Amino acid sequence: MQGPRPVVLSGPSGAGKSTLLKKLLKDYENIFGFSVSHTTRQPRPGEVNGRDYHFVSREQMQKDIDAGEFIEHAEFSGNMYGTSKGAVQAVQAQNQICVLDIDIQGVKNIKKTELNPIYISVQPPSIDILEKRLRDRKTETEESLQKRLTAARVDLELSKEPGLFDLVIINDDLEKAYSELKEVLLE
Repeated sequence: MQGPRPVVLSGPSGAGKSTLLKKLLKDYENIFGFSVSHTTRQPRPGEVNGRDYHFVSREQMQKDIDAGEFIEHAEFSGNMYGTSKGAVQAVQAQNQICVLDIDIQGVKNIKKTELNPIYISVQPPSIDILEKRLRDRKTETEESLQKRLTAARVDLELSKEPGLFDLVIINDDLEKAYSELKEVLLE
């Protein structure tokens, strides 16, 4: 893959990755581009195919994975998620730095590829604060919320592996977290 070195943002659901990413893409729209992931889950209200995700059938996604079209993929809560080579190449073709929003399984999978991104983990100050953020969204059933919290605990534990991330940002203050993100990326 040609072009500038990509950036991988990882962290549990509710840590603030999407908020930081939206801010970054708004402030530096000509420098950074977002790699739109694929998923087999149904769109949430307000989500747009091709902007938020590429919403595809399980059969189509499995076919593309088998054909070697994906850099990484994982299953979460019964749905498949993944990053296609085409999604990254589309951003690089615009001569932008590609930003990928990927879970911890994806990070470990990308480590096995030649992508060579900058790895950044965005983390909540605590599981309690994360739970409050997820509840305040009002997008989850109690069951899916508990799954996300369990996944978050695993994510935070796995993210302690030495050398896995180039930078860990504890998102307890959005402006401070955003400053840390900009500082490492604008180098």
